[in-house]
Amino acid sequence: MKTYTNVKDLGNLNDAIKEALEIKKNRFGYKHLGENKTLLMVFFNSSLRTRLSTQKAGMNLGMNTMVLDINQGAWKLETERGVIMDGDKSEHILEAIPVMGSYCDIIGVRAFAQFENKEDDYQEKILNQFIKYSGRPVFSMEAATGHPLQAFADLITIEEYKKTARPKVVLTWAPHPKALPQAVPNSFADFMNEADVDFVITHPHGYELDPKFVRGAKVEYDQDKALAGADFVYAKNWAAYTDPNYGQIISKDMSWTVTTEKMALTNNAYFMHCLPVRRNMIVSDDVIESPQSIVIQEAANREISAQTVIKRMLEGL
Repeated sequence: MKTYTNVKDLGNLNDAIKEALEIKKNRFGYKHLGENKTLLMVFFNSSLRTRLSTQKAGMNLGMNTMVLDINQGAWKLETERGVIMDGDKSEHILEAIPVMGSYCDIIGVRAFAQFENKEDDYQEKILNQFIKYSGRPVFSMEAATGHPLQAFADLITIEEYKKTARPKVVLTWAPHPKALPQAVPNSFADFMNEADVDFVITHPHGYELDPKFVRGAKVEYDQDKALAGADFVYAKNWAAYTDPNYGQIISKDMSWTVTTEKMALTNNAYFMHCLPVRRNMIVSDDVIESPQSIVIQEAANREISAQTVIKRMLEGL
């Protein structure tokens, strides 16, 4: 595996899940693969779970791990060509990337959507420059339009907790005070559409996602109808994707908050969220603290999804 940015990079999804669950049983069984190899994690944005889980995954595989926070302890990077660099950015990304590549064997990159230009965000300019110029295998630790490590961990978690062969999985929009990228819901949809689940997306009008991620999923604008009979409820906020409102908040409708009353409509569903979560906006205290909440187990599986991806990249070196 040379790149990891979406579900297709995993190949056969059932095989990937099986491999991940085997790794979870024996996390240190492949340490020989990473001996004398170095993982570089490059962060353009903040992180808690991604930083810790991915670093732990590399260590489980016997790798040396390095973490670089862009704009915090490193030179500020210019990312656009043709710019007269007379401002506060001292280095161009086109020199920085190959230099980074010379110090490591595998690179993970985290770079969020800027919400300044939809075309730039959806072209994944930063991530794709690392893929093109680093000379190393590159995986996304969340990009402008996708978070495939999170979605893989979500799928692993659903596999572990499902009670029926083909569970009903509902992705529901929920209110938030800030405009958030579509990366997590995009990747969740990307994975669920390839998995053996009954997948439904529910959100207010105006919050439609990019069709290339939605694909054949059912879209239901009535949240209560969507939640009926659900086995898993995945709550997440995202800002508008469609023009002319790209990157904007067009609703803070609190009736979309996942509450005990909402969960009562389901088939005793498990509650999921990628974290961090705004309590009593995205989800009520009683739901996220209930026995049906598996957000901690889901977060723990971030180590497993990352380790599976990095293991495959090491095997390809």
